Amino acid sequence: MKMSGGVEWGLHCCVVLSAADEPVVAAKLADLHDVSPTYLAKQLQLLSRAGLVRAAPGQSGGYLLTRPATEITVLDVVEAIDGSQPAFRCTEVRRRGPMAIPPERCDTPCPIAQVMDSADRAWRESLRAVTIGALAATVTATTPRELLDSARAWLSA
Repeated sequence: MKMSGGVEWGLHCCVVLSAADEPVVAAKLADLHDVSPTYLAKQLQLLSRAGLVRAAPGQSGGYLLTRPATEITVLDVVEAIDGSQPAFRCTEVRRRGPMAIPPERCDTPCPIAQVMDSADRAWRESLRAVTIGALAATVTATTPRELLDSARAWLSA
């Protein structure tokens, strides 16, 4: 399964926003992650359309999560950025070519499609089991305290 780079940036932004007490300006998020503000704005728009973040207008505007981080899953972010289509799409190859099986004889699902569908369901279930809150807790536990404090202060300035 290949995901776009936007998924990584979207997840990082949601983790940062999970600790924010006030809106975080998109330009600050872009600077924090050393990514193009234009590129990050597109990812934030996708997250906003999916209802995961909201833009707060005004002088101190920026982005906030729309609900607690414990209620937003990694899968929510992945699907907001890359969509919810399965990674594999069966085109019924077994019905093509010189040895094609006639459609009326294809009375069972394609075994390849079944395996790929099972893998897709397992992958999605794994991402659905992890919340942004849990991810943020792991980041907090594995990042030096002084770095976290500096990042919070920098974002607030």
